[in-house]
Amino acid sequence: MIKTDVLIIGGGPAGAACARRLKQEGVRAIVLDRSAFPRYKPCAGWVTPRVLKQVGMDATSYPFGLTEFKSFEVSINGIKFRLPTQQYSIRRYEFDQWCLQMAEAEFHIHDVHEIRLEKGEYIIDEAFSAHYLVGAGGTHCPVYRTFFSQSSPRKQSALIVAQEEEFHYDVKDARCRLWFLENGLPGYAWYVPKKDGYVNIGVGGSMEQLKRGGDTLKNHWNLLVKKLEETDLVRGHEFKPAGHSYYLRQNLAEIRSGNAFLVGDALGLATLDMGEGIGPAIQSGNLAAESIVNETAYSVAPILRYSFPSLLGLRK
Repeated sequence: MIKTDVLIIGGGPAGAACARRLKQEGVRAIVLDRSAFPRYKPCAGWVTPRVLKQVGMDATSYPFGLTEFKSFEVSINGIKFRLPTQQYSIRRYEFDQWCLQMAEAEFHIHDVHEIRLEKGEYIIDEAFSAHYLVGAGGTHCPVYRTFFSQSSPRKQSALIVAQEEEFHYDVKDARCRLWFLENGLPGYAWYVPKKDGYVNIGVGGSMEQLKRGGDTLKNHWNLLVKKLEETDLVRGHEFKPAGHSYYLRQNLAEIRSGNAFLVGDALGLATLDMGEGIGPAIQSGNLAAESIVNETAYSVAPILRYSFPSLLGLRK
């Protein structure tokens, strides 16, 4: 059995940030993830200067493609306007691997099946053990399922479902476009051009409200594809979207149980307006690490609930 101080389940931005912070303080950590990195991860990839600072870099030092947006083309139920912003977009395929490399943590490809607590040690599949456990495994994180699902059930009203795809394309319009509440969608659709000839498109909305209205996300995906073709943003592409789900920010009764912590999408920290999760994930990973290092209470209260202050460059 491999023993360490902290086991982190999930190697995405939350887990990598936690591992990096622990490494800086001389705490041994092992990151487990069922996937090898780099991995395909479709995502609009919003990051602000503030987020980049939290991972120890700025726009000039990031080694991969970084797209800067100084404005968004926004439509809210058909009303169009340009929104000034200070925002970057990254490809998660590159960003997640880079964050994990920066953490310099021991990494194992391992699909977690069973976690048990025995004499103060968290034991995973009889293969790994540690005194601390960090759940950074996303919406379906086994740490949440094992230690928090009963004490802290998630509100279904906060569940967001999304379909998106990221692909190489000869982009002719480099402007980022956001469509809110069109055709009764309880959410928004997006078109995000990225560096090196990639584009990310997607649609996301409240699962509860879609069901209540007898609607489906697939319907809105089809409407988005039609819009992209009609506006000549994307033509002739054979779409193969990937679906996923996550939770908007909510107040769970318990985010730490003993020495087990929840961070990122495992906790449900996506912003209430834009559903943006990278920044909150990184910040929660840092906060969990600081709680472990300093033996202090764990709180996510400092994490912003809304994206718009950062989108407008009001929080740097």
